[in-house]
Amino acid sequence: MTTVYFEPDGGDRWMRDRLYGGDLIVFTPSPATLALAAFARSTLEDAFAPLDPTIAQYELTVERFVEIFAAVKPAFIHHPRTMELVADVVAERGLDLDRWYLDVPRLRGVTSDGYLTAGVGYQHHPHRDTWYSAPLQQLNWWMPIYSYASTSSMAFHPEWFGQAVPNDSAAFDYYEWNAVGRRQAASMIRTDTRRQPRAIEPLTFGPEARLVTPPGGLQLFSAAHLHSTVANDTGRTRFSIDFRTVHLDDLRQGRGAPWTDEACSGTSLRDFRRGRDLEPMPDDVVAVLDGTAHRNGNGVLVFRPDLRQGARG
Repeated sequence: MTTVYFEPDGGDRWMRDRLYGGDLIVFTPSPATLALAAFARSTLEDAFAPLDPTIAQYELTVERFVEIFAAVKPAFIHHPRTMELVADVVAERGLDLDRWYLDVPRLRGVTSDGYLTAGVGYQHHPHRDTWYSAPLQQLNWWMPIYSYASTSSMAFHPEWFGQAVPNDSAAFDYYEWNAVGRRQAASMIRTDTRRQPRAIEPLTFGPEARLVTPPGGLQLFSAAHLHSTVANDTGRTRFSIDFRTVHLDDLRQGRGAPWTDEACSGTSLRDFRRGRDLEPMPDDVVAVLDGTAHRNGNGVLVFRPDLRQGARG
C-alpha cells in the first residue's frame, strides 16, 4: 500500500526509506521552491513574450511552439543560477549537500488537447524511470510552475510498485540514448519514434494517485514508481520542473527501491553532481552500476547539449 505523507518531519534517513518503499511525500511551497518556480516562470515568459506561455498554443503553429520551447528548455536547465536554486531546495529540507548528489532539472511542458505530444512535449506512457537506466536509489522531485488541475497532472500506479511489468527495457541503452535519442527531441513534432521503454502487455490499473499542489509545491517519489502523464484537457499547458537526487551512502551500501523488472544497460549516475560544489560522482560508485552489455562505439556517457539549437528530451 502506498501512503502519501504531507510535510513529514521524520528526517533524512526516514524520508529515503519511505520513498524506497513506494510511499509519496508532499511539501508545501517554501522560499526556495518559490524562487526556483519564479526563475523558471520568468524564463518561459521572456521566451514566449508577449504571449502567456500557458495559452500560447492557441496563437502559435505547433512548429513555432516547438522552436521556442526547444530553445528555452536547455537555456533554463543549464543556466548557472538554476543549479544553485535546485541545491537551495534540497538544503532547505535539512539535507546534507555533501552526501546528496543532484542532476540538472528538466523543464516540462504538457500542452492541452493533443496539440503537442511528441519530442519536447512528450506525454509519457506508464513507465518507471529505472527502465531508463536510473539507479534504484534515485528519488524524483517534481513541482509545478503554474497552477494546474488533476486532469493535467501525473498519475501514479501504486499497485505496480514492486510488482514486475513485462517490458522492453532490455533494448534500452542509456549511452545510445545520450548519443541519439536526446538530440532528436526537437525534431519530433507530430509523432515520436524514439525508442523508449514501455510495457509490452496490456496492464490493468486500479485507482490512480494524482497529487495537485500549488506552484512551488513539491512531490517526491521513487524512480521505481510506475507513473504516467495524464492527458491534458484543461485548455492550458502544464509547465513543471523535475530533478533527481541520489544519496552517496545508499549507493555505496546498495540501499534503495526494490529491483523488479529493469533490464536496461548503462547508468545515468555520471549525470549527478555533489550538491555542495557540483563535483562529479566518484568513479568507484559509477563502476558498480556501469553495465556495458549494449554499449557500442556510438554511445555517449554524458549528454552535452548544443545550447544553440536546444535538445534535451
